[in-house]
Amino acid sequence: MEFLQNPFLILVVGIAIVIGMIIGGRLNAFLALITAALVVSLMAPGEFAAKIARVAESFGSAAGKIGIVIALAAIIGKCLMDSGAADRIVRAFLNALGEKRSSLALAGSGFVLSIPVFFDTVFYLLVPLARSLYRRTHTHYLKYVLAISAGAAVTHTLVPPTPGPLVMADQLGVDIGMMMFGGAMCALPAALVGLAYGAWLDRRMPIEMRPLTATHEPDPEAEAAADKSTEELPGLFISLLPILLPVLMITSDTVVSYLAKQEGASESMVRLSEWTAVIGNANLALLISAAIALFVYVKECKPGKAGLAHAVEEALMSGGVIILITAAGGAFGAMLKEAQIGPAISGMFEGAKSGGIGLLVLGFVISALLKFAQGSTTVAVITASSMIAAMLPGTELGFHPVYIATAIGGGGLIGSWMNDSGFWIFAKMGGLTEAEALKSWTPLLCVLGLVAFAMSILLALVLPLAPDSAPEASQAFIPLIEWARGLSSAAA
Repeated sequence: MEFLQNPFLILVVGIAIVIGMIIGGRLNAFLALITAALVVSLMAPGEFAAKIARVAESFGSAAGKIGIVIALAAIIGKCLMDSGAADRIVRAFLNALGEKRSSLALAGSGFVLSIPVFFDTVFYLLVPLARSLYRRTHTHYLKYVLAISAGAAVTHTLVPPTPGPLVMADQLGVDIGMMMFGGAMCALPAALVGLAYGAWLDRRMPIEMRPLTATHEPDPEAEAAADKSTEELPGLFISLLPILLPVLMITSDTVVSYLAKQEGASESMVRLSEWTAVIGNANLALLISAAIALFVYVKECKPGKAGLAHAVEEALMSGGVIILITAAGGAFGAMLKEAQIGPAISGMFEGAKSGGIGLLVLGFVISALLKFAQGSTTVAVITASSMIAAMLPGTELGFHPVYIATAIGGGGLIGSWMNDSGFWIFAKMGGLTEAEALKSWTPLLCVLGLVAFAMSILLALVLPLAPDSAPEASQAFIPLIEWARGLSSAAA
């Protein structure tokens, strides 16, 4: 029995089940992932009577974190498409930048928005624009969705205030301002290379946009909106409002809650933070956004009560499938954690001694292995940074430890596949098959991670930023770090 509980054997079995059922058996991803989660749970250590129940609990936990957001995002996306609002935004992009630079606009939007907002929320908000842009141009759909992913994924992993980079900075003794600077220095080249890679892959593997409806039939209202003149479409402000409003609401909570926790914060700021904690909740922000999107849809399409109910039901049916698959992927990742695959990989490097550039390489490799094994980037980078932090005392680096953090962050982008909820969000919200996502999303994130890692080494050599020239980790950021720890614990 001990042999069957070997973490690496369990990992191989889980991978074989998922790939075999989806690619070999052509079965629905939900069935493959939940089956793999059950088998992995049965093989993993723990009380036998609880092995099935913990799969259901993990599934429910994952669904609870993303279910409402995905359902509301599906409604927002359908309303933006059918009302012509998404098409109006795309035409504004094209007028401002030209069609050749439209993917740059999408990547830039994802890059900036994903600094204060989680990747999945940013992708939900921007993918309708990619779909509408395809309806307008009838080409380059893969390039558009990869542009969003390249911009959003890299800042989410490398630039605070998202939990991963915040906790890495704390564990490695890096000032938050320095983490923002170093993360951005590595993230920007990575995003640009990722954008170029997406354009190259789009030429090699062109993919047509597919409908996201549960019936997989063309949406006549969205098709009709694409044929309207600009004057017939909604105004630009009301079209942008369902996208920008939730971003502003969520960001306001991040900023105000940070300011309220500083020493000497005014009582009014503390009271304001109590309000922004509610207003900035992603579920409420997207609910308000969905209400605005529905208003625009009703105003532009005049569907009547029956038509409105049908449109909402259709959006929720497509969103429900995404929720099931994403939650099943979360359960699969959670069961791999129960199998102790993370500690097993960490144990491979116990007692490892290295210094300077060697620590950059070691941090990158550990983070990449953990990411591939258990799916969560946040867990991978926090675990890897804690291990490397234990090796730092007495080590002469010759460069600022911020570059260790960015190298670890780069590793956290490597190996995203079917145990990563981001993989399923990209595939299902983007309308791609599992095989197409493995050929596009997975290598894109590898490119982002490798470029971030290469930039970490390059900057460590040419711009070492000796630690004694940088400020010590500011005590003012401790509340924000604790906030990040709470989020990362919930994610784990």
